[in-house]
Amino acid sequence: MGLGSVLVTGGFGGLGGAVVTAFAESGWRVVVPERKTRPGSEPAAAGLVRVVADLGEPAGAAQAVEAAAGEPAAPLRAVVNLVGGYASGGLVHETPVEEFERMLAVNLRPTYLVTQAALPHLVASGGGAVVCVSARAAVAPFRGAAGYSTAKAAVLAFANAVAVEYRSQNVRCNTVLPSVIDTPANRAAQPDADHSRWVTPAEIAPVIRFLASADSAPTSGATVPVYGRA
Repeated sequence: MGLGSVLVTGGFGGLGGAVVTAFAESGWRVVVPERKTRPGSEPAAAGLVRVVADLGEPAGAAQAVEAAAGEPAAPLRAVVNLVGGYASGGLVHETPVEEFERMLAVNLRPTYLVTQAALPHLVASGGGAVVCVSARAAVAPFRGAAGYSTAKAAVLAFANAVAVEYRSQNVRCNTVLPSVIDTPANRAAQPDADHSRWVTPAEIAPVIRFLASADSAPTSGATVPVYGRA
């Protein structure tokens, strides 16, 4: 039996390219949704299937999952939820509720919808793995990011709920918590930081691949810090 298919949301983001490449190089069929077609933007990886879908809507999430589960020779075995976003702001009393709720919509809604759509396929195929990306801010908040911290804590709580609900059906769910990921966008936002202490996408990707693979079969409900030296 081959490794099967993995659905990687956020596969064109700062972390996504490394994750997609890690799975493709290991022999997975990798399905990557995008909101709209962007020629030339795909990661340098073979075995990549692109599908246009809005993961913020139930129909879009279902469409992406159907594409990932639609190859009988490579059944859907794993879902990696990378979609998310960060926005800083003021203190809680200075932050409009719309900005607070936007962080929930960006970070929690796609993770919920994609996982919800994928679970019946994972159960039907005999089991599989879901990997979610939270953040260190979920367990160690910092000033000016109450919405982000709350949203990432919600992702962590949701992942733990999935782990409990689907354990008996051989579906595992684990979460990684990065600190600051060393991406061009983060370097531009924090030019004076010590970038050598940040965790790189290439360091996180193998951890995610491990949690999605049979090598981590006994592990579900884990919260894995990937902080680097930050």
